[in-house]
Amino acid sequence: MTKMAQFAEYGDPDVLRIIDVPAPTAGQGQVRVAVRAAGVNPIDAKTVEGLVRNEIALTLPAGVGADVSGVVDQVGPGVSEFAVGDEVLGSSVTPSFAEYALAEPTSLVRKPHDIAWEVAGSLAGAGGTAYAVLKQLRVKAGETLLIHGAAGGVGTFAVQLAAALGVTVIGTASERNHDYLRSIGAIPVTYGDGLLERVRSVAPQGVDAVLDASGRGEIPVSIQLTGTPERVLTLVAFDAADTGIQIHIGGGGNDLGDALREIVGLIEQRRLTVSISRTFPLAEIASALKTSGAGHVTGKIVILP
Repeated sequence: MTKMAQFAEYGDPDVLRIIDVPAPTAGQGQVRVAVRAAGVNPIDAKTVEGLVRNEIALTLPAGVGADVSGVVDQVGPGVSEFAVGDEVLGSSVTPSFAEYALAEPTSLVRKPHDIAWEVAGSLAGAGGTAYAVLKQLRVKAGETLLIHGAAGGVGTFAVQLAAALGVTVIGTASERNHDYLRSIGAIPVTYGDGLLERVRSVAPQGVDAVLDASGRGEIPVSIQLTGTPERVLTLVAFDAADTGIQIHIGGGGNDLGDALREIVGLIEQRRLTVSISRTFPLAEIASALKTSGAGHVTGKIVILP
């Protein structure tokens, strides 16, 4: 038997229980990973609360979590990319807030020895999303990108991936996070009233593209700054779809493998850093999700089963 976090009804994170279940078996085209670390993403608490039940169909009781790093301990039929004993990171197809999870080779890459487990286990969700949306926005060297919520999970990756491309990045955040944004390559501005003027003071020519990862109502200002909704993309402001902006809900999607390889390479080159805010044991999964849901967290929250 092995342990996993599971909920039998929707509600706040306290509905999660740690239960004993049979260890999953790797099927065709799958590997089983002995989980060393699993990053927490905002979607995890929303899933437990039932806020995305129309987008993510679940049969309760169910587990949660997708970011994962660990050691391959079982290889299913048809898999040649990995072998037992390989250290990997990426995304799982079964809940990763557990001692074991199943994953497909296309959603994994090998973990370099010098990348810590907790960092490795927190790359796929936020990092994969950041990579995919920058590709969707078609940002390129010499352009200026505005990121709302730049100190958050996706924002932190997006700032550094864009900077690595040669893009000038302006990031909105509270003043307490301004030094952090400077340290990862962004020009910080404070969000809230007067945002349009503050952005124009550092980018008089306007901006080429906008990534909204905050959902604080910045869409009208974003369209003013770009002059068109076509290169404004949101991860959260779904109610602004009628403005003509882009909406992204697919995480890393088909780009996940490329995203992970790019991110791992930049980490090894010391051109991308991942801040770990706090780690929790599996037994404290409810506290981890509550901390994540409270917002204003700089860096990733990670479960260590």
